[in-house]
Amino acid sequence: MKNILILCTGNSCRSQMAHGFIAFFGGKNVTVYSAGIETHGLNSRAVSIMLEAGIDISKNTSNHVDEYATVEFDHIITVCDHAKENCPYIPSKNAQRWHHNFSDPSKLNSKDEKKIHQAFAATRNEIKDYCERFVNTHL
Repeated sequence: MKNILILCTGNSCRSQMAHGFIAFFGGKNVTVYSAGIETHGLNSRAVSIMLEAGIDISKNTSNHVDEYATVEFDHIITVCDHAKENCPYIPSKNAQRWHHNFSDPSKLNSKDEKKIHQAFAATRNEIKDYCERFVNTHL
């Protein structure tokens, strides 16, 4: 069983999507945690776009990275540059660290629902591909 932390700025969107996909692809081989260097609450559009992919993240919570200070992680994945650059020290001795900066669809400045949906779907699909490759390569 591998402990995996997905880390983002607010633990509301990208890290939540990655949490869902790593748990899906990793199955019983992983325990997945997601956290932020801040907590912004679960993004409802992220929940909806993940449901379209058949994954329910509606029960996930937005957690602060400090809540997991005593967990020994095998892998820590940052999913945005801000979290990578501003993350506090995580004392997991043997954790392998990975980084991929995914676009943040919640930052799209548009009132066009179709464009917003497309942005969330594009980010979800990019995260899905990354997570599937990650599990197949590293677990």
